[in-house]
Amino acid sequence: MSGHSKWHSIKHKKAVVDARRGQQFTKLARAITVAAREGGGDPEGNSGLALAIQKARDASMPKDNIERAIAKGTGEGADADQIETVLYEGYGPGGVALLIEALTDNRNRTGADVRHAFSKHGGNLGEPGSVSYLFDKRGVLVVDATRYDEDDLIAAIDAGALDIALDDDVFEVITEPAVLVAVREALQRSGVEIESAELVQRPKSRVPVQAEDARKLMGLIDSLEESDDVAAVHANFDVDADVLEQIAG
Repeated sequence: MSGHSKWHSIKHKKAVVDARRGQQFTKLARAITVAAREGGGDPEGNSGLALAIQKARDASMPKDNIERAIAKGTGEGADADQIETVLYEGYGPGGVALLIEALTDNRNRTGADVRHAFSKHGGNLGEPGSVSYLFDKRGVLVVDATRYDEDDLIAAIDAGALDIALDDDVFEVITEPAVLVAVREALQRSGVEIESAELVQRPKSRVPVQAEDARKLMGLIDSLEESDDVAAVHANFDVDADVLEQIAG
C-alpha cells in the first residue's frame, strides 16, 4: 500500500508535474517570498527560505526569478504583504482527510476554487481543526528505493533523521522540520540523489482506499494542486501502488 510520496513520485517520473512549469514557478516564487518575509532574506539563517530556494533550483527556476522573489519578501516588493497563508481542511472520497496549504493574495478567489474542487470530485470541505489533528508537521525526503538501500541512507540518521520508511519503491526519510536541510545536505554529500525534500503534514495513520474511490480521490488532489494558489495538499490515504500507476496512466 502506498501514500502521497509514492503518488508524487509516479507523477514526477511521468513528467506530469513539470508539464505546467510556468504555474510551478509561480508557486515556488510565492513560497520564497513568504519565507523571506517571515524569516529574513538570508538562507543561512532562515531554513524555510533555504528549503524554498532549493526546491526552486531543483525545478530549474532561473536565478533572477529566485532573487526577485526574495527581494519581494524582504520589502522591495510592494505587494509582498498581500500574500498570506491559508489552511483548508476536509474529507475526500473514501473518507480520506485532506489538509490544503494555500499562499494567496485573494482569500475569496482561493476559497471558491477549493470549494469547487471538493464539490466536483465528491469531497466535503470541513471546519478549521476538523482534520489537522490527524497530521504532524515533518520534513520528508524521497529517495528511489530501486537505486539505493537503507545502508546508503545511514548519513541521514547520523544527521538527525527520525526514521526511514519504505513506501513501495521509494524511501521516505522523516525528519523534524528544523533539520530537514541538514539531512538533505548529508545525503547529498554521501552521493544519494534525492527526488524531493519538503516540509509536509505527515499523517499519523492512513486510511485504506479501494480503486474506485482512489481514482476520484486523485482527481480531487490533482484538481486542488492545479490551482495557482494551492502550495501543497496533504492526505492520509493508503492505496495499492499498482492502482496508483494505473490512475497516473
